[in-house]
Amino acid sequence: MNKASIVEAVNEKLGGTKVQAEEAVDTVINSIIDSLKQGEEVSIAGLGIFSAKERAARTARNPRTGEPIQVPAMRVPKFRAAKALKDAVR
Repeated sequence: MNKASIVEAVNEKLGGTKVQAEEAVDTVINSIIDSLKQGEEVSIAGLGIFSAKERAARTARNPRTGEPIQVPAMRVPKFRAAKALKDAVR
């Protein structure tokens, strides 16, 4: 499933135009991204928790040359699935 199929599912459920359904999906996605940029957690009941995590700086190796390189510290997105989602997938 991709974004287009999610838009199609929203359009079938709510009616209206595909443009309105795409705007609704984009609003949800952009709201999650904006909250993560501000360092907030996003909790969606039955789905899970989106959060941003600090990853420490580290030394890695270039797989082609074997040369060590420095990877800077960065924030990365993280997702923890809710129990309901885990049970539904099993």
